[in-house]
Amino acid sequence: MAPADLAVIVGLNLVGAAAPGPDVILVTRTATRSRPHAWATTCGIQLGVLWWCSLTVFGAAALLTAVPRALQVVQVIGGAYLVWMGINAVRQGWRDRRNPPLSLEEAEQRLGSLRASFVRGLSTNLANPKIVLALSAMIAPLLPASPSWATQIVVILSLWASSFILFGVLTQVVSTNRVRRKLLAAGPAIDMGSGGFFCVVGALLVVRGLLSAG
Repeated sequence: MAPADLAVIVGLNLVGAAAPGPDVILVTRTATRSRPHAWATTCGIQLGVLWWCSLTVFGAAALLTAVPRALQVVQVIGGAYLVWMGINAVRQGWRDRRNPPLSLEEAEQRLGSLRASFVRGLSTNLANPKIVLALSAMIAPLLPASPSWATQIVVILSLWASSFILFGVLTQVVSTNRVRRKLLAAGPAIDMGSGGFFCVVGALLVVRGLLSAG
């Protein structure tokens, strides 16, 4: 595979990963409360990214398009999960809207365990299967007809590493104490806004899955 083609794939992947979506919103929201929890969330998300990239490059993702029912099930279940997350975030923000801003310690305690943040990140990423369609559109035209195992592994690792670095920078920047203090003052608004975003994205996934099933 030509280095230029790999660079194009990585560049497109970075543009897609940086676009506001459930993963970016979740990491940003978590990072306003705790750096360790934000890193746990990022690691969970990136495990999901590695899974989707591997499926796409190895060709297994074609099953989701060849068997529409599988994609529909993932969309409905994943969308319902995002809606559930969104409702919880909106309710939390609504309860906190008249309370004093949380301290850094209180904000971190509300996130629970690092394991819970990791699972939340992984679940959020796996809940949105559109990454497969995006990756397939990017990768298919640039991969050789019969890529070697080495080529496939290089592509997978390049996609994963570029996404991990991007989310790592986001995690570090947003989770600095100075930024956290400023954003915690707007905590209820961030919770309700991010929750509303999750509800809309999740509802669209559910509707899309149900309509395609019909």
